Amino acid sequence: MQIAPLQLGRHLERGLKSLYTLHGDEPLLQLEALDTLRAHARAQGFGERSAHTVAGAHFDWSEVLAAAGSLSLFADKQIIEIRIPSGKPGKEGSAALQQLAEQAQGNDSTLTIVLLPRLDKATKSSAWFMALENHGISVQVEPVERAALPQWIAQRLAAQGQRVAAGEEGQHTLQFFADRVEGNLLAAHQEIQKLGLLFPPSADNAGVLALEQVEAAVLNVARYDVFKLSEAVLAGQALRVQRMLDGLQAEGEAEVLVHYTLAEDIRALKRVKDAMGQGRPLPMALRENRIWGAKERLFERVLPRLSAATLADLLQSAQVVDGIVKGLKQPDWPASGWQALHRLAQQLCSLCATGSAAANPPKRK
Repeated sequence: MQIAPLQLGRHLERGLKSLYTLHGDEPLLQLEALDTLRAHARAQGFGERSAHTVAGAHFDWSEVLAAAGSLSLFADKQIIEIRIPSGKPGKEGSAALQQLAEQAQGNDSTLTIVLLPRLDKATKSSAWFMALENHGISVQVEPVERAALPQWIAQRLAAQGQRVAAGEEGQHTLQFFADRVEGNLLAAHQEIQKLGLLFPPSADNAGVLALEQVEAAVLNVARYDVFKLSEAVLAGQALRVQRMLDGLQAEGEAEVLVHYTLAEDIRALKRVKDAMGQGRPLPMALRENRIWGAKERLFERVLPRLSAATLADLLQSAQVVDGIVKGLKQPDWPASGWQALHRLAQQLCSLCATGSAAANPPKRK
């Protein structure tokens, strides 16, 4: 059975099960879910804990199976944690996890917790994962999307008795905070705790944080990835795109990877547009080109604004930038690979942000 992280507390109030699987790529939220399970288990008399990390193909699963099948030496109940950082337990591990899942049924003296990274569709359909989910509780930990981050910050501040000012000033404060910590929830959590220490709620301030206090205290700890950059470009968020490109450059991201991401979006837009030109409905064209999820919604929004000629010009610009990031010089283009990437990204971003793409196509280079 699968539940959301926010449902975990209410679920535990109804009783602790013997098997839990936590999977996802957000370390803070996974750790908090794990801490919640541990605290509830300790309150139920689980006094001993052992941890096993599956590293490499030669991991000894017999030790885990023996621990799960034995009684605790020092307490009536025990917790067994199994970490699989790769998300791939291997053939022996697959069989062991299925055995552990079956043994967990009705075993009130052992709590087994399996910790996994983000899993793809094929892994979620594997026999071992389905056994874990069918015989226990599965909690999928999703990252907090950028649009939801200000509200997430506000909720965390409220939990420690703090809040931002009402109205536009408060919204600006939350947006500033979100810009500083985007993509790094663990650091965001630490910055929120720091604000609690620096400006504790009192009768004088009623827990209200001023923009100046947040600006002075919160460090720039944002982390970006090229996939989020793609979403920002297609959403037409010019300032965010500028900030993300600067961050990726500072973090040492490869120019060719950033270019590949931008160029692949342009190629995908062109393929879908061509399919629509051949008479296919937009939903069908998106499915045929394997455009899913958040990107599907962005494509649906921007494609009606982009003509085939505009996309052809963008594709030509992407080819020019490909040469620049590989060391070639191009007339009328920046010599720096990063500057050329900024120009290409903002070119596509501006077209996605306005409805005038067909009227104002980029000039051919």
